[in-house]
Amino acid sequence: MSWDWQVFCQDTMDREVVQSCFGKGGDITYLDWMLSAWGWTVSVSLLALLLALVLGALIGTLRTLEGRPMVVRLCNAWVELFRNIPLLVQIFLWYHVVPTLFPALQAVPGFVLVVLALGFFTSARIAEQVRSGIQALPRGQRYAGLAMGFTTFQTYRHVLLPMAFRIIIPPLTSETMNIFKNSSVAFAVSVAELTMFAMQAQEETSRGVEVYLAVTACYVVSAFAINRIMAFIEKRARIPGMVVTGGAGGGH
Repeated sequence: MSWDWQVFCQDTMDREVVQSCFGKGGDITYLDWMLSAWGWTVSVSLLALLLALVLGALIGTLRTLEGRPMVVRLCNAWVELFRNIPLLVQIFLWYHVVPTLFPALQAVPGFVLVVLALGFFTSARIAEQVRSGIQALPRGQRYAGLAMGFTTFQTYRHVLLPMAFRIIIPPLTSETMNIFKNSSVAFAVSVAELTMFAMQAQEETSRGVEVYLAVTACYVVSAFAINRIMAFIEKRARIPGMVVTGGAGGGH
């Protein structure tokens, strides 16, 4: 089989090979296009991760409140709703159904709707991990904070959450890698990320092997970078001598 990696140096309009592999004067090569698509993939993933972390931490914390059964039920409902609906279905709901129910959202770009769908989906999984992390701590930690005169909010902020997040860094690493891979569903609503680039470039050039191998390499490099960053954070945040009394990986 003959491979032709020069396909990435071709101009996307006239298929002429560009010497530098980067377009000039408004011309775009397939390499330019792929790097742009990679940028969109990273952007969707990071914004969705930020949203998921904020919502997941809040909802996961509220699920451990004592004496607030209604709040706990509502947060449990959030987790079950977004965790049990397939992500692709949620993407279509946000793109086709929600703007129909709320016309003001019709002007919102598909990129934003994908971030919301992916962020809400992942927030349910992170909420479960945060809940597990808090409940894995000895109950004496909560009582010690309250005995020192902290309010419930201060006890969570200064005692429970810092330790819980250190415990759940390994499952958070997997979730961060998953959110990057799950961003590939954005092609379904025409967000110009890596998977959409691969499909269109393969159709235009008929060089599917080269295109899909290159896109796979982009995903692998990104996932490896995430793994190394999270491993560094885990090493720096490790609690010496910490013994966990329960599991913190309940995000499945």
